[in-house]
Amino acid sequence: RIWLMKDMLASKEPPSPTAVRHIDRCLSCLSCMTTCPSGVDYRHLVDTARVHIETNHRRPWNERLVRAVLPRLLANRSLMRVAMRLGPLARPLAGLFPAGLRPQLQAMLEMLPARLPPVGEAERRAGSSSQPGTQSAVRRVILHLGCVQPVLRPAIDDATIRLLERHGIATIVTNQSSCCGALDHHLGREEPARVHARANIRSWEAAMVDGPVEAIIITASGCGSVIKDYPALFADEPEWQARARDIAALARDITEYLVEQPALPVVQGAGLAVASHNACSLQHGQKCRTAPRQLLAAAGFDVREPAEAHICCGSAGSYSILQPEMSATLRARKQANLADTGAKIVASTNIGCLEHIASSVLQTVHVVELLDWASGGPAPEQLAPKDIGATLGDK
Repeated sequence: RIWLMKDMLASKEPPSPTAVRHIDRCLSCLSCMTTCPSGVDYRHLVDTARVHIETNHRRPWNERLVRAVLPRLLANRSLMRVAMRLGPLARPLAGLFPAGLRPQLQAMLEMLPARLPPVGEAERRAGSSSQPGTQSAVRRVILHLGCVQPVLRPAIDDATIRLLERHGIATIVTNQSSCCGALDHHLGREEPARVHARANIRSWEAAMVDGPVEAIIITASGCGSVIKDYPALFADEPEWQARARDIAALARDITEYLVEQPALPVVQGAGLAVASHNACSLQHGQKCRTAPRQLLAAAGFDVREPAEAHICCGSAGSYSILQPEMSATLRARKQANLADTGAKIVASTNIGCLEHIASSVLQTVHVVELLDWASGGPAPEQLAPKDIGATLGDK
């Protein structure tokens, strides 16, 4: 791919179909950067290539349509909720979709949850001037709310707030904390990505006027990988790059932050077998490889690591929609490896992975939901009654 990108960028001709196909098929999992002994910065090379393709290549109508709709739909929580409610009505009509759109639309329909959960506490707090304890708290953090996760699994951010409160840390949720820009960024749509980034930077800066914060907490590691790389997004804008650099320095994955806090007393769940799926965006994108497992082990869980833990599950943001066949192959491989651990519960840190891996055999839960439960919070809804009663003794 590097040679393809080099030839493509050096040529004065539009990108070739071969180059476009192979760049599109890249997961951006960044495992290559973890394993490359030469430290090649593939991440920014492929970002540049995707911007070049978006600018200089005219895709077929069906691809243009899907790529235009996806970021607008998924980055807007209100629109996404409407689409989720209308989605089941489209399932019986799936066979009538135009052939050029059928695989992508069917992939989107497969992602629809059985039910749409109500708005979570974290989202209700967003932008409120009276967020509990934030003004007087000695320790404060900002919570990045995101776009997809609050719609599909609001329990994750709610569990995060409870967990931080047990550590004596108040949580600020800003109103503009929505899409981090990843959806557009990975499609080569650089300016729309910067629009999202600027909105977040402004809102987080405003939240720090009343006093310092220890960190900007991110519970979806796909978002964290992009937010930590905001300075690269503004490489041609020195003023914004400086502001982005300050924000990136504060950005922390929730597990990266919690592993530095004192352990909380374990009151339930000890001994429950949990398979740890370390999302690519965390282990390769952010180089944070051990924190989730350390936290789960410290909370008493029987943590099991699957074979091929470094290989992507196939979610990769919008990849599962744009490349459904390859994504499904990777998912089956990952599910098999996770099932081989013998655990029925899979813990991860990224909403895309959680939704993609889940099956009738594997129940997926965010790491913070398990930590919240272990330290006295409500049980994640994905746990069966027998799991809730699990102790080290009966395992």
